[in-house]
Amino acid sequence: MKFKKILLTGAAGFIGSHVYDLFSEKYCEAEITILDKMTYAANIRNIPQITTNKKHKLIVGDLTDMDICLKATKDIDLVINLAAESHVDNSFDNSIIFTKSNTLGTHTLMEACKRNEVDKIIHVSTDEVYGENIEEPFSEEDPLNPTNPYSASKAAAEMIVRGYYKSFDLPVIVVRSNNIYGIRQYPEKIIPKFIVNCIKKEPIEIHGDGLNLRHYLSAIDFANALDLLSNNGKEGEIYNIASDLELTNIAVAKLIKSFFDYEIDLIHVDNRPFNDKRYYVNDKKLRDLGWAPKLNLRDDLPKIINWYNLNHFLFY
Repeated sequence: MKFKKILLTGAAGFIGSHVYDLFSEKYCEAEITILDKMTYAANIRNIPQITTNKKHKLIVGDLTDMDICLKATKDIDLVINLAAESHVDNSFDNSIIFTKSNTLGTHTLMEACKRNEVDKIIHVSTDEVYGENIEEPFSEEDPLNPTNPYSASKAAAEMIVRGYYKSFDLPVIVVRSNNIYGIRQYPEKIIPKFIVNCIKKEPIEIHGDGLNLRHYLSAIDFANALDLLSNNGKEGEIYNIASDLELTNIAVAKLIKSFFDYEIDLIHVDNRPFNDKRYYVNDKKLRDLGWAPKLNLRDDLPKIINWYNLNHFLFY
């Protein structure tokens, strides 16, 4: 499909910037707008093309502002909603901002898309909306059971999105992905945090026993999944996006440590108020469309570590 005007929300952040990289390259004739609040986790350095490409523009604004959303979505062919407060630890201390940004922000954007009759929308959710599971992977039809303020705000946003699809035939696709890794990620999340600690020769702190399991998906593979769904996804459907690599938190720490030639201490600290033991999803529906992850955290870590060696000072 040939998109003429694309809106990416939250694309000055980590994940969104990788989506912007792909879409600006593949849809080089399209006008691309980024709508971003430019919080602490966003950076203009993530999207340098925005300042040089005359067809691209950045709107600095909050998704909860209806006027801004109406302006940003006018005459748009494709909206990809990547904007979110996403750090679970922060949601335990300041949960209200998560409801405002993730739930009210999504609601405002969906209403603007409805009024402006946007042709296609992809709403980015998370596998955390399912809650934890140990044995069988969750499929898209399984009920939502969020266990922390962050995932609850994302589940609430999904309910609004689904309501707009059912009531107004809003052309929305929802995606739920695993943990995403790559360069440019703010070092509060596990992989960049552990890398930066190693660079600074500081101890790595492990929540609880460190045996919580997570799957790790490349931001580049994720962007490719969104591109595929932009063209071939079915409106009203939900698609899980999963990696084949699953690691415990302590295994991630030891893997990152192995790339440094000096000793880094591992320190076990108090666990989160609640920490899901495992997120495990089945993404057969997406893979049946022809997508599969091509990248792997173990292989990508050297270049990611090198990037943080050169750029970690940007975050402080």
